[in-house]
Amino acid sequence: MIRAFVVENERLRAVDDFQAAAQQIVWADLLAPTDEETALVEGWLGCDIPSREEMEEIEVSSRLYVEDGAYFMTATLPANTDIDRAEMAPVTFVLSGSRLATIRYHEPRAFQTFPQHAEKVAIGCTSADTILLGLLEAIVDRLADVLERAGRDIMELARGIFHPAEKKNASKRDRDFQLILRRIGRKEELVSNIQGSLLTLERLAGFLGGATLQIKSDKVVRARVKTLARDVNSLSDHAGFLSQKITFLLDATLGMINIEQSAIIKIFSVVAVIFLPPTLVASVYGMNFQIMPELHWDIGYPFAIILMIASAVLPFLYFKRRGWL
Repeated sequence: MIRAFVVENERLRAVDDFQAAAQQIVWADLLAPTDEETALVEGWLGCDIPSREEMEEIEVSSRLYVEDGAYFMTATLPANTDIDRAEMAPVTFVLSGSRLATIRYHEPRAFQTFPQHAEKVAIGCTSADTILLGLLEAIVDRLADVLERAGRDIMELARGIFHPAEKKNASKRDRDFQLILRRIGRKEELVSNIQGSLLTLERLAGFLGGATLQIKSDKVVRARVKTLARDVNSLSDHAGFLSQKITFLLDATLGMINIEQSAIIKIFSVVAVIFLPPTLVASVYGMNFQIMPELHWDIGYPFAIILMIASAVLPFLYFKRRGWL
């Protein structure tokens, strides 16, 4: 599918017939293009565009290059970020003279929101490079929103770990900890994916800064590229902070699980020690020897019962006094 846009009064306007408006089109957005659509856009750009296999196989260090006078920039972007399992895939931006092409095989949110916003409001879309900058800024804003939501979810996880709402039995706490571990794992996956995406955008911003010098863009465009690079760096730092927070929560959760397990083992150990002396007394008086004076006492049975109770109560009081219970 091809979505084509022309520029009118610093706004974008979508056109339906690509071939009829080819000379006026400034931005062509290709979503899972067919071979015919690829050939059509290649003729419009004047250069070849990478296939899906080439986009996925390109090494990260080779995703930024110049070919036939066109600047090729590939970044890994997330889609479906409303759920923690975001879809990560490369997106290629091709800046060729006064024309911009984007090639993608998934649907990041910014590719929907940016054209809609640029059609309604004049946001300075006057050329291919300004459209590219506006699109990249929308992508960075979307990533910032995703990280902000992830940060709120992580704070909620922290409250659930350190400030549980109510006391629960052991089995219920075990289920809660299992749920928390799964949520921590999903947040770690999301933040790691965003970090990887920001890394590719950071390199792209640096490459784009050099490209704007080569094509002699105006000072406003170069200033926006520098601002974009600073924003990406700030988000990278924030993502790193969230990653450290997730690691801390994971360690804390595992520590809480160990504490719960240790408490249960301690209780069983103390109970075993408490019932050991009564068991010993019962074992002694359960022996079948003829010469055992207590066997002929009238108070022999009560005496044994009282002795077993005392041998259980005394260790219990001792453990209680020492604070082991």
